[in-house]
Amino acid sequence: MPQDSSQRPGVAGAHPHRIVVIVDENSNPFELSCAIEVFGLRRPELGRDLYDFRLCAAAPRTRMRDGFFTLTDVAGLDAAEAADTLIVPNRPDTDTPRTPDVLDAVRRAHARGARLVGFCSGAFTLAEAGLLDGRRAACHWMWADSFRTRFPRVRLEPDVLFVDDGDLLTASGSASALDLGLHLVRRDHGAEIANAVSRRLVFAAHRDGGQRQFVERPVPDIAGESLGPLLAWAQERLGDPLTVTDLAAHAAVSPATLHRRFRAQLGTTPLAWLTGERVALACRLIERGEERLDLVARHSGLGTAANLRARLRRETGLSPSAYRRRFGPAAGERVSV
Repeated sequence: MPQDSSQRPGVAGAHPHRIVVIVDENSNPFELSCAIEVFGLRRPELGRDLYDFRLCAAAPRTRMRDGFFTLTDVAGLDAAEAADTLIVPNRPDTDTPRTPDVLDAVRRAHARGARLVGFCSGAFTLAEAGLLDGRRAACHWMWADSFRTRFPRVRLEPDVLFVDDGDLLTASGSASALDLGLHLVRRDHGAEIANAVSRRLVFAAHRDGGQRQFVERPVPDIAGESLGPLLAWAQERLGDPLTVTDLAAHAAVSPATLHRRFRAQLGTTPLAWLTGERVALACRLIERGEERLDLVARHSGLGTAANLRARLRRETGLSPSAYRRRFGPAAGERVSV
């Protein structure tokens, strides 16, 4: 369900987009920290704060996972009633039902059009609330079989980093909470702002949600097999007519070997990676004020304005003109490529 424009970040006159995290008994500290890091910190380097961020809990004292610490002095569960985006609880004991008060707060948020987010086992919370039936979702591979058994009506995608199903978004595991968080920043504020946040995190600016949850060999066993130098070389040449064959030639391997390395190290294909990088560059050019779509398409390596339109709509759900209206610079700030 689309949100009302008055709640969208970037809309003139809108209040800051309110993100509220519900912390429940035995919640995971890591995903909570991811939410705080991405959405809750002040951004002096950007000259503005991106979100109005709060934590809330059903009880005055909430014991975190394995008793590592107890959370106190956060808002009560009524804070969830004002959330534009509500991040639901996740925890390792997926077989223990969530408290009725928490599930009721999640259902009410959904009923009034809030965006709901589940990190890792947070998909269980959304499914228990009855909100994922017939919808796409991701969860940690370790719990995929259990999730399917308990919630057979949910369209689980077990081998992806995250799923954006509009108003319901789910991330598969701990680290993919950062991927989904940056995806939301990009969706709310554009590619330039998301890149700035990722730089502060020292984390990859963009990993597509369709990438696999885990890779076969995260650190190459053989010196010289790392894709890092090749990726850096390609990113400097996105506007050139690069193909997968060109990438393989530069890496001095066959296309088949390159494909295996991308799958093993990045969990994606060379073509998908190259296309994603080009779309991200096109977004940045539009945000900087370039209005000539043929020029944006050429400089980003997407070729034609028609291909740019198709790729941008597929990746962002917006046409170039809609993307420019939402994320482009104010009048007089146009910067040519």
